[in-house]
Amino acid sequence: MKSVVFSMVLVLSLLYCFAHFSNAAIPCGTVDMKAAACISFATGKDAKPSAACCSSLQQLARSVKSVDDKKAICRCLKAAVKNFAGVQDKLLSQIPNACKINVGFPVSMNTNCETIH
Repeated sequence: MKSVVFSMVLVLSLLYCFAHFSNAAIPCGTVDMKAAACISFATGKDAKPSAACCSSLQQLARSVKSVDDKKAICRCLKAAVKNFAGVQDKLLSQIPNACKINVGFPVSMNTNCETIH
């Protein structure tokens, strides 16, 4: 009887931990990988976002499950653009529309990620 109760407690604990960690925000490494194909457009080297850029960002948008995910993506993108010289804010803001993605917040280097809902 004790082993059955112990097993049930163990299984429930594992399920709780799995559920808790599966709701974690999207990591910056994933965001950076998905957004990398958009740098040429964001710096003005390409006239429009590439198919790879749009496809990757559409995949990222589909992975959003919560407001925390949106905030995490926003913070990651803001941190990443600082590493690339020549990124133009006006071009960044055009990417969601050009790629037909509804992100639910303004895409800008000046966006306050904490106010996203």
